[in-house]
Amino acid sequence: MHRRHLLALPAALATGLAATPSGRPGPDGITRTHALSLLGEPALPRDFRHWPWVNPNAPKGGEIVLTALGSYDSLNSFILRGTAAVGLGNLYDTLLKESSDEGSSEYAHLAAEIELPADRLWVAFTLHEQARWHDGRPITAEDVVWTFNTLRTAGRPTYRGYWADVRECVAEGPRRVVFRFTSAENRELPLILGQLPVLPKHFWEGRDFSRPLLEAPLGSGPYRVERFETGRGIVYQRVADYWGRDLPTMRGTNNWDRIRYEYYRDTTVAFEAFKAGQIDFRQENSARDWATGYDFPAIRRGLVKREEIRHEIPTGMQAFAMNHRRPLFQDARVRRAMIEVFDFEWMNTNLFFGSYTRTASYFSNSDFASSGIPSGAELAVLEPFRAQLPPALFTEEYRLPVTDGSGNNREGLRRALALLREAGWTVRDRRLINAQGQPFEFEILIQGATFERIALPYVQALERLGVTARVRTVDPAQYQVRIDAFDYDMTVDSIGQSLSPGNEQRDFFTCEKARENGSQNVTGICTPVVDALVDQVVNAPDRDALVARTRALDRVLLWGNHMIPQWHMRSFRIAWWDKFGKPARNPKYGIGLDSWWVEAQRVGTVEEGRRQN
Repeated sequence: MHRRHLLALPAALATGLAATPSGRPGPDGITRTHALSLLGEPALPRDFRHWPWVNPNAPKGGEIVLTALGSYDSLNSFILRGTAAVGLGNLYDTLLKESSDEGSSEYAHLAAEIELPADRLWVAFTLHEQARWHDGRPITAEDVVWTFNTLRTAGRPTYRGYWADVRECVAEGPRRVVFRFTSAENRELPLILGQLPVLPKHFWEGRDFSRPLLEAPLGSGPYRVERFETGRGIVYQRVADYWGRDLPTMRGTNNWDRIRYEYYRDTTVAFEAFKAGQIDFRQENSARDWATGYDFPAIRRGLVKREEIRHEIPTGMQAFAMNHRRPLFQDARVRRAMIEVFDFEWMNTNLFFGSYTRTASYFSNSDFASSGIPSGAELAVLEPFRAQLPPALFTEEYRLPVTDGSGNNREGLRRALALLREAGWTVRDRRLINAQGQPFEFEILIQGATFERIALPYVQALERLGVTARVRTVDPAQYQVRIDAFDYDMTVDSIGQSLSPGNEQRDFFTCEKARENGSQNVTGICTPVVDALVDQVVNAPDRDALVARTRALDRVLLWGNHMIPQWHMRSFRIAWWDKFGKPARNPKYGIGLDSWWVEAQRVGTVEEGRRQN
């Protein structure tokens, strides 16, 4: 599943990889259901009233003010051109809605019913009869067909890879839409298609979908754009007569009357705005700020709360990504040398207050992470590729270097230099050069000051090898443009993974996507073995096969030394001005902020405290 962060459920539930419907086939062999799951039966029955973690009687009203970074110049988030405003997902309904409390389960939302045949060669969705756009016109199957075809032809490249196994999308009546597949092997396709955000065909007629949009788009979701100032802020207004307000997938959520995003140039300024009371809620991603930055008057007076919330989310891979499209990083020995120089233990002690764990897998904190030496079903997957893989992959466990945390990484530097010499680099006058006399130099592209404090110590360590590395910090809009164009030597990439790896792996790791601007193959990985293993993951017939194939993919990626793994943690760090109520518990796989609400009796106290802050 695409960028969903989920953990494995107990093995008793993991009976297969097919999109399992809730219900039994009818006499015609077609199952008609309200929900799909990749891990057995969905947990909630057809007549469920609301999500288990929400307060269905949460009061509506008030405003929440949130942070956005950089700038924006478009209200069309589905295309490569332009930088889209944050929060636009609030405007659109999807066919199904994911549960934040279950692994890979989706429930009827814009669609009232789902149909799956026994041969699994298609899926059909029947839309709610009352579903309406904000202008009052009905949402139709033609809107779904138009959305699918438009996103596949004019949308971001991700859509084409994600839906590669869909043969056609057709409307069979005003409210019934059918997606037909090229084969029955891609078992998660019904859930993937359930994630489709449906757009209004009549709004876009006469407009060029491929161009940035600077007028409020028409939607069908719980919010509409109330006002915006390009690059500075945007306000979403709750739709009082929203057609889906009483759906079980919506009851108790989207309780704010307004959601306002304020844009700031970097994280430092945004944090100061939060402390000053200009921002209501903050998710803290800096270990240093979490440890040292939350001692200010509003905290001491009890006006600001903070909490660490444990979650059950696979942590994927965050890393320095070396761009393989650059000749400098095309040699695996050079890439391993870059890994040897990175001193995580020193950083964790001196920069992160010991709060992080080193990431050692592309599928960390999940059943899909490889370990030890390949054996059993995983070895059987790898065996046909033995001649194309490093011999050590079959006899040694892949290990990242470990230092004593002192900052004196002599052994790592020694190993790195030996690898670089093997690759044709030598040190002359304290500079690393190749046979042509060209220096080893590159740029690390980052956005925001937070990663400067990580990149700069790494740059200093590289200097001891004779490598010249420069840190280039740009605003988020410029950063996205350069990332989409693969215009960088090294950058920071975060590859989120899920309990059910599948079609998204094509976008992360395949040759086709390495050549397609705007894809998520940031590193530019392109090898026949990885391509073949990704296809095996996508077409895994059952859960056991998926685990073996994904572990094999993970192992091959690790031995390719494509990235410099960084770190992860297993909790959310959040802080908020104490004017909100929230449910008694969080969903397993998210913060659940959309189920919070404003406590009217607290607002005056908080506002007075802000004035005195």
